Amino acid sequence: MLEKAEPQNRNEQEIAGYRYVLDIIHESHDDIPITPNVILQLHRDLYRYEGASFAGHWKDADNVIAEQLEDGTFVTRFKPTSALATPDAISRICEEYGKQIQEGTFEPLLVSLLFVFDFVSIHPFNDGNGRMSRLLTLLLLYKSGYMIGKYVSIEKEIERTKETYYEVLAESSAGWQDGENEYKPFVTYMLGVLTACYKELDRRYAAIAGGGSNEDTLRSYFDHLMGTATKAQIMDANPAISKRTIERILRKLQDEGVVEKIGAARSTAYRRVR
Repeated sequence: MLEKAEPQNRNEQEIAGYRYVLDIIHESHDDIPITPNVILQLHRDLYRYEGASFAGHWKDADNVIAEQLEDGTFVTRFKPTSALATPDAISRICEEYGKQIQEGTFEPLLVSLLFVFDFVSIHPFNDGNGRMSRLLTLLLLYKSGYMIGKYVSIEKEIERTKETYYEVLAESSAGWQDGENEYKPFVTYMLGVLTACYKELDRRYAAIAGGGSNEDTLRSYFDHLMGTATKAQIMDANPAISKRTIERILRKLQDEGVVEKIGAARSTAYRRVR
């Protein structure tokens, strides 16, 4: 990213496109209106390095949200809005969002989360619906005054709890086509995601402010770590501690059996021994 290198394959193209839209949102969120045309433009930009023919266009065929079972088969979990009805559905949720924000009756954060859920349920694109929903979540949070996404990855927290994410989507989807669904499971989950992100930011601030010893800080980091972290990720999360000190403490924690190292060379990572 820093060297502005051209993407070499599809995975890199997807990442580069996502990063491009992310930069737009970080830099210009206050000036980005929530309209169908803007959503189409962001979707087009998401695929700027891939040249996909469907980029910047609503889906041209009906789709389903499916779940893969343990035996490899797929089952339909939810049937989104039809391709024919999608443009009107997106227009309606954009209009409703603008109306609710202007009237100010409800907390903008809650209005934003309902918009995101409706967007996911409409599933308006042939591809990229998940990435667009996360980008729109970030954009709407910024516009609501919640800037946590500048410092802590909301996407990472959703990925960490993705099983719960899919469960609450299923709960809140029941009856959605008839306007009889319950948004509470999804909203409660997303509020939990934001709370976790703010707690992580608070922990980082405490580390920078020098709360406790470096060793205590890293022990606390691994106590709250879900999964693994590379040395670079550990350093990014604990910027007040030097690389040499982190390496020394990592060796000590490994000797104590608190942390274990997995992988080798570039794939080396560390995790808490449960």
